[in-house]
Amino acid sequence: MVDDDIEGEVTRGARALVVCPDIRAQRRDDDPDARLEEAKGLALAIGIIVAEAFIIPVREVRPNTLFGEGQVQRIATDCELHEAELVIVDGALSPIQQRNLEEKIGRKVIDRTGLILEIFGERAATAEGRLQVELAHLDYQASRLVRSWTHLERQRGGFGFLGGPGETQIEADRRLIRDRMAKLRRELEQVRKTRELHRKRRGRAPWPVIALVGYTNAGKSTLFNRLTGADVMAEDLLFATLDPTMRAITLPGVEKAILSDTVGFISDLPTQLVAAFRATLEEVTAADIVLHVRDIANPDSASQKKQVLQVLSDLGVIDEEDGEGEPTTILEVWNKWDLLDDELREELSGVAANDEKVMPISAVTGEGIEQLREKLGAVLTEGARRHSLMIPASDGARIAWLHAHGEVLSDNDGGQGAEGPMRHIEVRLTEKEWGRFETL
Repeated sequence: MVDDDIEGEVTRGARALVVCPDIRAQRRDDDPDARLEEAKGLALAIGIIVAEAFIIPVREVRPNTLFGEGQVQRIATDCELHEAELVIVDGALSPIQQRNLEEKIGRKVIDRTGLILEIFGERAATAEGRLQVELAHLDYQASRLVRSWTHLERQRGGFGFLGGPGETQIEADRRLIRDRMAKLRRELEQVRKTRELHRKRRGRAPWPVIALVGYTNAGKSTLFNRLTGADVMAEDLLFATLDPTMRAITLPGVEKAILSDTVGFISDLPTQLVAAFRATLEEVTAADIVLHVRDIANPDSASQKKQVLQVLSDLGVIDEEDGEGEPTTILEVWNKWDLLDDELREELSGVAANDEKVMPISAVTGEGIEQLREKLGAVLTEGARRHSLMIPASDGARIAWLHAHGEVLSDNDGGQGAEGPMRHIEVRLTEKEWGRFETL
């Protein structure tokens, strides 16, 4: 059995040992050192002190503990040396592996999935976000029940995996978890239907939607604030924001568009979270333009891009083989341009100049923002055709719609018609806007 002190609650300020297993059998594009830094960032994002962090090569995965006996002993020794009360394994642990490691090391052990779920549990601010996170927590917990939940009727906050009421009433807990999960799924289905109604309403209203996507900490929220003048939380922190935020913006040639900031992606995003947040990420599938924000100053930027494209492929936004999406337009925003040295900036400038779908910017300094706005306006008005319309002067709603959503070239007296005084309006509309106008 695990010592009683393992069951004690660990809060912010807890000291942790971060271990990144480098498994030989798993071929990965990202560098082990970059993965270790990201794991440390995840720990810091939830207020944990990283006492020590290192990579452990794993030639052969041990079913009971993942690591070999000598490696487990090294972890236990380092915990004593650095006074760590928590071990974070940057990988997936089975319930048996987690339990056995806790017994051998004498410390709490959580894996990458558990850590990310904890961050999401603490950061979710809206009712929908809390529902999604709780469902993901329960789905993860149902398979292990290492520390059973005997009070599931209580609202659960963050740090649930770092504490726990103790291992009792396992069967009762499983039943409570199943019942609670069923209830959450019903509530989320209602959220999905409501979100679909909102999307349809926006479709009738006919404002184009621009969705920001990207790897966590790529600077999406900073760019969102820069374009909208909003005050969304934006820090140099993994998963600084979780809940989607929408604001109206004005672009050249476009009087109104909706900008949507979504949750950041990450490598090995827990499957429970992908499923739980699908309703939120569906906003991306309905967008007219997807802005893929990349931290171009990050040495691991190429690998991060691959992870984001994989999620977009899973959502059906792009085709997995060619990376293209129709009818959604995907533009790459190379953010943090100000952090590049002169040599790399010159090299990447040449690459960006030859790709019309790449926009170098700095959301912090504002460099390239105006060019980005012009690009967005050009894409949204691309293919706009000139229409000559005769509309009754009494039909103020349709005339106002044209002024709000099209480029009105002229609006003159059209003389007398069968329906009374007429207005002769010359207007430029995209095919999408023209289709919407015809339904009014």
